[in-house]
Amino acid sequence: MSILRRLPADVRKSLSLEPGERVLTFAAADGGHVVATNLALHLPDGTRLPYETIEKASWDEHGRVTVLTTSGERHQATVPEPRLVPETLRERVNSTIVVNKHVDLPGRGGVRLVARRPPGGEVLGWTLVFDEGLDPDDPGVRAQAEQALEGVRRSMGV
Repeated sequence: MSILRRLPADVRKSLSLEPGERVLTFAAADGGHVVATNLALHLPDGTRLPYETIEKASWDEHGRVTVLTTSGERHQATVPEPRLVPETLRERVNSTIVVNKHVDLPGRGGVRLVARRPPGGEVLGWTLVFDEGLDPDDPGVRAQAEQALEGVRRSMGV
């Protein structure tokens, strides 16, 4: 299999690129290409996932990537030879994290407080990830988490 050094022109034209968005790396995938730009991951089905919306991405031994978004969406693509896409994806997603701090809550367990921002942008917002066993809908737990969040925001100036 020959390795393309440049993204095919027809694939580039099919991408929904924002002004200033540029291709960093790509790989052939079942059904098209997976393309990592400086701003987002583009999947073969045309889905554009800005890095600040990606909660987690994992690759399995069969070349399948599973991407979970902060809104709970799940996307998959099979990429037999991923090239530099996994490393680029990891670096770009990590670069959107401004704060990632675990705080113990009174009682048992805690909450992970994560602030994200788009590349070169302002802080979008915070995600609260509760430890297993804690009910995020419990008003008492939620109040403790909000108090912890306020303390972290004040101490870090974010």
